[in-house]
Amino acid sequence: MTGSVNTPDTRDDSVPHVPDPAIRAGGRGNSGRTALVFAVAIAALVGLALASAAIGQVPTTPAEVAGSVLHRIGLDWGPLPAHPAGEVTLWQVRFPRVLLAILVGAALATAGALLQGVFANPLAEPGVIGVSAGAAVGAGSVIVLGGAFVASWSVAAAAFAAGLLTTLLVYLLARSNGRTEVVTLVLTGVAINAFAAGLIAFLVFVASPAARDQIVFWQLGSLNGATWEAVGVVAVLCAGGLLAAVLVAPRLDLLALGESAARHLGVDVERLRRTVILVVALLTTAGVAFTGIIMFIGLIVPHLVRMIVGPGHRVLIPLSAILGAVVLLLADVCARSLVANADLPLGMLTSLIGGPFFFWLLRRTRARSGGWA
Repeated sequence: MTGSVNTPDTRDDSVPHVPDPAIRAGGRGNSGRTALVFAVAIAALVGLALASAAIGQVPTTPAEVAGSVLHRIGLDWGPLPAHPAGEVTLWQVRFPRVLLAILVGAALATAGALLQGVFANPLAEPGVIGVSAGAAVGAGSVIVLGGAFVASWSVAAAAFAAGLLTTLLVYLLARSNGRTEVVTLVLTGVAINAFAAGLIAFLVFVASPAARDQIVFWQLGSLNGATWEAVGVVAVLCAGGLLAAVLVAPRLDLLALGESAARHLGVDVERLRRTVILVVALLTTAGVAFTGIIMFIGLIVPHLVRMIVGPGHRVLIPLSAILGAVVLLLADVCARSLVANADLPLGMLTSLIGGPFFFWLLRRTRARSGGWA
């Protein structure tokens, strides 16, 4: 993985190059360490899920949360919630929120890992290509046209459709001579993001006060109002996207050798890019449709995973999904516990953390490329 945006391929095109051991093994050069990282990540995910479900106005402990789940699956282990409303609160309010956080975090982190892999650039992030901005325009349009009390399903459907259409538009505009260059794609995404920002500003201007508040709240991102129906829809979309991500992982490892070497090894680079962009759009729009815009998960998590286990996508993609869920769960726990009796916007928290991280990553990448340190 290189930090440069459009690095020339200086390899001899006449000789197919064999991946280095770390990439050839899919990041399993140190299987013991990788297994340990997976075990720690899964343990952190389970622990945070229990802690997140225990937080709220109805007093509940992690042991009672675990006991409630075990009793539901037929195992009479552990205590049940002592509060009379404990069971209802857990199963109708908190568990949907926890599961939605896991799904959205996994989707956004996987989308980031795919985008960084297919364009060989650690600065790539799903929001850069306009997916989130397009989704915001779709959601805002429905809110303005339907009023402040429009059904949440209509907002989610509009956000999903607009995000997919925006991604398709960016891709078509970025193509030239049958190819898609990363610089052109990113710059096209910047232009689309700017145009979408103007549309959102116009929608906010013409909206009623109540609808204006709803648009702003949607843009800030939140897991408030998570339902089992939303979890079911997002789960189906994320499952398809995650499966596709795992299937393209070996070809992303070959693409990491350079476009010429990948072609020699049988990879249709342009078709791979089209596939990845479609999967990224599916995962990102599924992630933000019911929660609003949550930035930087797709930038931070894959980069941290790459630093821990290396660049092999067979490991990078599933571990990014797990850690993405961990990071968003942690952010949600902070959102509900930093201020008493308040639910801070998730998008605000991830941006406050992700912004400085992005700047540090940019400096680190430039320094490695011989630029300013």
